[in-house]
Amino acid sequence: MAVRRITTRNAAFQQWQAQLTNRTKRQRAGEFLVQGVRPISLAVERGWRVRTLLHDADRPPTGWAGRLLAEVPAERVAMAPELLAELGEKDAGPPELIAVAELPPDDLSRIPLAGPAAESFLGVVFDRPTSPGNIGSLIRSADAFGASGLVVTGHAADVYDPKSVRASTGSLFALPVVRAPGHREVLDWLAGSAPADRPVTVVGTDESGTVPVDACDLTGPVLLLVGNETRGLSAAWRDRCDVLVSIPMTGSASSLNAANAASVVLYEAARQRRAAR
Repeated sequence: MAVRRITTRNAAFQQWQAQLTNRTKRQRAGEFLVQGVRPISLAVERGWRVRTLLHDADRPPTGWAGRLLAEVPAERVAMAPELLAELGEKDAGPPELIAVAELPPDDLSRIPLAGPAAESFLGVVFDRPTSPGNIGSLIRSADAFGASGLVVTGHAADVYDPKSVRASTGSLFALPVVRAPGHREVLDWLAGSAPADRPVTVVGTDESGTVPVDACDLTGPVLLLVGNETRGLSAAWRDRCDVLVSIPMTGSASSLNAANAASVVLYEAARQRRAAR
């Protein structure tokens, strides 16, 4: 495959550079940048479409990078190291490889809910998060504790912001993550996809929740709601909850970071499900 060389801040470089900070540019181009051995490897293993692989024009690739450059059906771009370092946002020098991946569709059907998946469904909704780092951290925890998928609702930070992609440490490519305008779209999806004989329990997380999380049965199909870092769950989501759970705590802290709190609840769900087998 022919290799394109980029040694100046041409239009292609400027487009990728803009995608680091501008979600509108990412959305219009339908792509985002991926850095790191594990995230890039998982993106390839899980069948994500990689449009372009950017590598250092001044040094030969290692075995890992060389295999990807040889095997992945993507455009190859040999880039001047100082330009690659800018896209890599690293002071220590250019990364060995940067992948430009295609954005997947925001289609809730990507999250398995019908059929055999209904029995063990554990979905997560993050309502209007403001921190991309929290989104990435929650994706990582949801993946680690066996969630079926994650939905980000409302006016929120971007799932494909570099901070979110990095914080997920590759789990973004292993777990279905979908953006939805609001609660109506998610509830319509639940109503149309969940089996009538296995209804999904909607569990909200709140520091003033009336049920301690370890006293709530999380073994059946569950949709876990996590609210905005400052304001918590919206009134619409709160009204739809079947139960509001809290995390028993000691010490002076009154609450946990949203992603940390969700991780605790996800762990409790995984613990209960292991015990119920």
